[in-house]
Amino acid sequence: MSNLTGKVAVVTGGAQSIGLGISETLAGAGAHVIIADIRKKRAEESAEKLRAAGHRCSAAEVDVTSEESVSALVKIVKAQHRGIDILVNSAGVPPNIVPVIHLSVEEWNRVLSVNLMGVFLCCREVGSVMAQQESGKIINIASLNATGPAALCVSYNVAKAGVVSLTQTLAIELAPFGVNVNAVSPGPVPTEFHDTVMPQRAATLGITREAMVERVRASIPLGRWGKPRDVANAVLFLASEESEWMTGQNLIVAGGLTGVSASPAKNTVRDWAKVE
Repeated sequence: MSNLTGKVAVVTGGAQSIGLGISETLAGAGAHVIIADIRKKRAEESAEKLRAAGHRCSAAEVDVTSEESVSALVKIVKAQHRGIDILVNSAGVPPNIVPVIHLSVEEWNRVLSVNLMGVFLCCREVGSVMAQQESGKIINIASLNATGPAALCVSYNVAKAGVVSLTQTLAIELAPFGVNVNAVSPGPVPTEFHDTVMPQRAATLGITREAMVERVRASIPLGRWGKPRDVANAVLFLASEESEWMTGQNLIVAGGLTGVSASPAKNTVRDWAKVE
């Protein structure tokens, strides 16, 4: 469907899970993909696998919470390539499952620093490059939680809602420069993220992790958990010429799921251990 031959794409958090699926898909469409990840070794291993499959790919280390690190990444990519055509902000961390009244400032800051501040810094630095070249596509990975917040993970809900608002604001500001800015909000996809969250969710309900996974699956109208490829295909569309007249949009890719708003049991909120 989409031909990205000659395009340069930076994918933060691109070394694993959804980010790796996005990297593979963009590379498969012809883009030169820079896998930018805080896990340098894993980024290099993922890039090597894509090169072995015949794709153009390289790795770069970045800490998206650091202005200096993000700025250095952008300078390196600009020096090695003619510019940056596509930015996908996929780097993120899972929250710990805890009620608001027990949430520590440290936990709040930990989640927002990566999931919101990191997206802002990358959007700011790469957005400046794209404004100068008067072209580009920015795709931010938000979450179904942005529009359908779940209990016990307020820091993540707020961060992802912020990503959507940032996307919409930047879309308006960069529109005169011909830059498209959109978001993709995935629903449940089995990743390292859910390896952290699912056991904690299960514990609040007094059920097994397996039962929790099945409960989530049963709530999805299309009857299955998502796959990284499902999200990657939406990103590919937004990175391609087929989406030229779209900006400021938030595509929900969740199998028909619209959110989980059920309240937790009273004892869960009152007694659930505070995360330090």
